[in-house]
Amino acid sequence: MQAALNIAMIIVAVVMMILILMQSKGSSFSGTFGGDAGSINRTRRGVEKTLFQFTIVTAAAYVVLAIASTFLI
Repeated sequence: MQAALNIAMIIVAVVMMILILMQSKGSSFSGTFGGDAGSINRTRRGVEKTLFQFTIVTAAAYVVLAIASTFLI
């Protein structure tokens, strides 16, 4: 069971990294670290909003897997 949780955590972590990198793909390098002041007050629409929500769901799944993994030790 522990091995299956570890594999699931690795898969979820890789998916989460890909989703995060896809979100900052359109911005410049300084915009990734907060240097782009123009993108602070804009709203997410369409695919960008879906990608953002899926990132939140993936992060929550990772947290749940991490908590489950600690209880099974």
